[in-house]
Amino acid sequence: MTATTAAGNAHHAHHARTGGPEDGSRLMEHIAGWAFVVVFAMLVTQLGLL
Repeated sequence: MTATTAAGNAHHAHHARTGGPEDGSRLMEHIAGWAFVVVFAMLVTQLGLL
């Protein structure tokens, strides 16, 4: 790898995206995550795994 390609790759590393939606707000993501945690905890408790 030359210095020119290394510098070019370092520049693009800051702008890399995962391809997911860009909605600006993560409120719904947090709500869905906590809802999953609660449902999973209820399932574990009902099955007697804890």
